[in-house]
Amino acid sequence: MRVLLPAGTTETALIDGISAAGAAPELMEHTPSADVEILEYGRPTTAPVTPVSPNGCPTPAAVTRAVREVIGFDATVVDAGLVQPTGAPTVDLGVEPGADIREPEAVPDAEAIFDRAHAFGASLPDDDLLIGETVPGGTTTALGVLTALGEPAGVSSSLPDNPIERKRRVVDEALAASDLAAGDCEGRPLAAIRAVGDPVQATVAGIAAGALESEADVTLAGGTQMIAIATALRHAGVDESLSIATTSFVADEQGDRLEEACERLDCDLTVTDPGFDAREHVAMRRYCAGEAKEGVAMGGALSLVPDGRMDDVLDRLEGVCDRLGIDPDGDPDSGPATHTEGDGGP
Repeated sequence: MRVLLPAGTTETALIDGISAAGAAPELMEHTPSADVEILEYGRPTTAPVTPVSPNGCPTPAAVTRAVREVIGFDATVVDAGLVQPTGAPTVDLGVEPGADIREPEAVPDAEAIFDRAHAFGASLPDDDLLIGETVPGGTTTALGVLTALGEPAGVSSSLPDNPIERKRRVVDEALAASDLAAGDCEGRPLAAIRAVGDPVQATVAGIAAGALESEADVTLAGGTQMIAIATALRHAGVDESLSIATTSFVADEQGDRLEEACERLDCDLTVTDPGFDAREHVAMRRYCAGEAKEGVAMGGALSLVPDGRMDDVLDRLEGVCDRLGIDPDGDPDSGPATHTEGDGGP
């Protein structure tokens, strides 16, 4: 099993009230770079931020890293539009950061990104791939793509209270800026991503399509952002078997909508409850309170944990949190205060 983590940015995340992925805009752009360093090294190295909320909720990268330390898996990071450098090794597909979706074109070279990612995915020798993502603002761009494709549109949030109406207003403005209405991109997923998406979407979709054509088993690791990717693949005519793996935190928020979406897309769904409610550590308490929920392949990584090993993962997560400077009791003055966003993020 290889875990692939495309990491990128979109200026959509800078819209007021959209993303919880940073304490300040100048820090937010470092979040994906820090995420991939945590996945690779267990802590940020060159990134000047530690993605932890003021309440002590760490980036989902901490959970994915904990799983990796317990069970081991190969991981490859793909630069899917990072605006800041990272100390982690990356595959460079020549992807630029995304623009604000309220611009006429958010990802002008969506087709070229998809083609390069497709070639990369087709070249991978692995039989089993799990593809995650880290991109601040990613659920808003997911909502944009779903709306442009004319699909039922509901997305998650890293915040306990999902600002979904704010996201819908932004998407409405974005569609108008691209001279589109809901459903105008039906059957044209790359046109949807070009207009109102982000470069990580084009990258994930391309890798997945290429790998599926090479007969690899592909799992999209995430929640509603990966629903948008699966939708794009189906609109592109990709009909191979596809799986989605996410966390119970996303499933609890989405209710029946998540299962209904997977049934509509003919995707197998795996939901993993890591049992955070059995621990008193602030990090796990904050997840149970509705923060973060998903991202950085967290749900997919948790789905790999064998029966009887989840307690080992939770023990290791406490160790990762200690490395990140998180006080286990939740003292707000003792730890960092920047937040990350993956699929669970706005």
